Amino acid sequence: MQNPPGHAECRGIPVPQTGFPRGRAGKASTSEFAAANATYAYVSAFVDELQRAGVHHVVICPGSRSTPLAMCLAAQPDIRAWMHVDERSAAFFGLGMAKRLGQPVALLCTSGTAAANFLPAIIEAHLTHVPLLVLTADRPHELRDCGAPQAIDQNRLYGTYVKWFVDVALPEASNAALRYIRTIANRAAALSRAVPAGPVHLNLPFREPLTPAPLADQPLPPLAQRDAIAWEGRPDNAPYVSVLEARPASLSVPNAARLATLMHTTPRGLIIVGPYDNPELVEPLMRLTQSFGYPILADALSPLRSCEDPHGCVISSYDAFLRSEAFVERAEPQFILRFGAMPTSKPLLLYLQRYASCPQVVVDGNGDWNEPTQLASEMIHADPVTLCRYLATAVTKVDESAPDGAQWLMLWRDAERATRRALLDTMQDFEQLFEGRVFSELAELLPAGATLYAGNSMPVRDMDTFFWPRQKRLRCLGNRGANGIDGVVSSALGASAANVMLGDDGPTVLVIGDLSFFHDLNGLLAARLHRLNLIVVLVNNDGGGIFSFLPQSAYPEHFEQLFGTPTGLDFRHAVEMYGGAFRRITNWEEFRATFRHGMDGGGVHVIEVPTERESNVSMHRRLWQAVDAALRKLPAEEAP
Repeated sequence: MQNPPGHAECRGIPVPQTGFPRGRAGKASTSEFAAANATYAYVSAFVDELQRAGVHHVVICPGSRSTPLAMCLAAQPDIRAWMHVDERSAAFFGLGMAKRLGQPVALLCTSGTAAANFLPAIIEAHLTHVPLLVLTADRPHELRDCGAPQAIDQNRLYGTYVKWFVDVALPEASNAALRYIRTIANRAAALSRAVPAGPVHLNLPFREPLTPAPLADQPLPPLAQRDAIAWEGRPDNAPYVSVLEARPASLSVPNAARLATLMHTTPRGLIIVGPYDNPELVEPLMRLTQSFGYPILADALSPLRSCEDPHGCVISSYDAFLRSEAFVERAEPQFILRFGAMPTSKPLLLYLQRYASCPQVVVDGNGDWNEPTQLASEMIHADPVTLCRYLATAVTKVDESAPDGAQWLMLWRDAERATRRALLDTMQDFEQLFEGRVFSELAELLPAGATLYAGNSMPVRDMDTFFWPRQKRLRCLGNRGANGIDGVVSSALGASAANVMLGDDGPTVLVIGDLSFFHDLNGLLAARLHRLNLIVVLVNNDGGGIFSFLPQSAYPEHFEQLFGTPTGLDFRHAVEMYGGAFRRITNWEEFRATFRHGMDGGGVHVIEVPTERESNVSMHRRLWQAVDAALRKLPAEEAP
């Protein structure tokens, strides 16, 4: 097997040289590794089996106790090693890469608190079903809980946030031990990707010596006593244990037919799609909405926002117009079908609570309970793609001439058009830079095939309101499991690296606030080490801008100290330290020119958009007023 695209050896990036001999076609031979000592026979069998199981990327943090794993991974030509010096940033880098690839990425660190720094990314991976294989090196059992340095209790360190934990047996060069470690590798890799995907933790203890020792120091069994498959693996690079991936069952035909009948006889229905990174769901959902005439309220982190929509059924501006009491009164639903996690929009949540008696069916293919509203009347654990296809073909196309259904869909379409027009017209009058306009500008500037990563707090909320791409395929990502502001720079760089692996030449763009950017400045080192490209739109309001919209802002005495938290940092110096380009803009013409320059160049380009928190709140409120006024002008006879 050739090196994966973008492998370090292909791109001129130095790879650590272990001095281990290579087998045929450049592949590391387990028996040749075993000439070092028993530890390396065991570890090299494990690493060999990881690549057979489909793990081709590992993020490595330096350390002593992890030496056997690090050296064997670096020597395996079918696994790309990505070096990071900060464990928290490293874990989020692996998260972003695995999220984009849809395949497990391994993380490796030494013992002690290094492993603890993986936890925030592991929590995010657990909540958003991202496959990670977490490898933590550890002290042997005799050096635990006895005051040995760099030793903590790593057993079940990540609690319920991993799907499986194993305190792996100490290395041993025997047929039984090698069969065991090969099985562990296949089982862990398969479980990380099995539905629902998520992180798996293997804790691997090692005794000294940690570097390859002379053969005489650790004698191995004679060749005649070695089982060929245990030592060399199965022929033709087949995995030692082939694991078939499980898929969620489809809804039974009678239940699906019941749901289809209910939808066909209920004209005023809504389809709500939360953050859901599955492009395969787009086509069945579009067929579904055309069959039943239901509007689709699409979260900004769903692929529906940028799909082809000739019938105007995808609604993107609902976060703005659901703030209008005049519209909400006219738009009482009779049925709601929701897919995936709860959308970002708070006005949508309030709308659902307003009509709490409306039947609401939640569909989730991962077996989760994504229902924080406590309003669902039915939970369906089934494959969403299969279910949509069945429902779309179960009945004939809805009769759009029926007054009730036709007026219902027209009401949402008209609200969408009126809202966009009001927002765009009002934004043009703002003299100051407005944070939400970043996304309306990006909707025009981003080419098809681009990846847009949204930071948490205000960026992802402004994206939900103001990002309306014009039917060009884009991939929108974010860390919306735990919704933390940490690790977002690294996650975006991991996605950028994955795009290189997948051959995607579209730009990767991150929109992030200043506090979140500060949290993960270390993440910028990955771009320099691995020659990655990223455009960062840094919305700098000098503090926690989201708190200005929350009830805490009504208590000004301690607001700045406790919630606003201004830092007064000039990020130019940090960006340039990591080899990036920095530009602070003063107007939107300058923003567009700087952004196009960033797309044409390589490396990291940070475009700072300086804003002011109080005026940002004021401008948002002016926009909501403009939208409400526009919606009140809609003809009354268009209401259902």
